[in-house]
Amino acid sequence: MKPATSPSALLVQAALGDGFAVLEFDASTRTAAEAAAAIGCTVGQIAKSILFRAASGRPVLVVACGTNRVDEGKVAALLGEPVGRADAAFVRAATGYAIGGVPPVGHATAPRVLLDRDLAGFDSIWAAAGTPNAVFRLTPADLSRLTGAGFADIAKPG
Repeated sequence: MKPATSPSALLVQAALGDGFAVLEFDASTRTAAEAAAAIGCTVGQIAKSILFRAASGRPVLVVACGTNRVDEGKVAALLGEPVGRADAAFVRAATGYAIGGVPPVGHATAPRVLLDRDLAGFDSIWAAAGTPNAVFRLTPADLSRLTGAGFADIAKPG
């Protein structure tokens, strides 16, 4: 692990400010399991960013606990419209980042954000930071403040 040097990770660092440290790993942190292994934390502490496309066409960023699967029906109910998974082109157009590196902050177009309530149970969590091998540590309160979003029940049961 080392301080960020890639242009995408440095953009995230600039958006976050000095209170956070974006770190890059030689190993991939693209999936929750890979990130947890590289960082040395539990998979649950990984705040995975999943972009959905609402029926209206607007982007919806769901930040989920690394151990959870997102229930699209719950997300649709919270938004009041159906949602579907976004393809790679939509993710890049909506956020400026590729799948696997989408941070929960610093987007060119601010999507609607929903946070998985299970993340609120951890003292610290880790989120993507612009590349498939960059992350930053934050608290659930930081995540809520940075995104302007509250925590909701968005996980599939079981």
